[in-house]
Amino acid sequence: MWNHQIDANLIYVALDYWCKGNVNLAIQLLFKFEQWKSRDNNKQNYKKIMNKFLEKRCCNHNINLFHVFVVKDEAIKGSTILTANDGLPFVKKDKKQL
Repeated sequence: MWNHQIDANLIYVALDYWCKGNVNLAIQLLFKFEQWKSRDNNKQNYKKIMNKFLEKRCCNHNINLFHVFVVKDEAIKGSTILTANDGLPFVKKDKKQL
């Protein structure tokens, strides 16, 4: 579906925070997100505001863009809460194991 290029953090956030462990719902949400990302220049529009996320130390652009998709106006707040309170469970070295 995503050519095995989906970010493990994105799966974690969708499954744990937004779908409360419902795998089918998470798959649907992530599929809709991938469609949304490529429409209406949404990815390009994110690039215009990505520095606002980086100022809050929200460095995972996939998670930031996902929050723009899910909560729109509260995207920076959502990404900041995840980064500050919980951190994200996967880092680059973990991607090799997946």
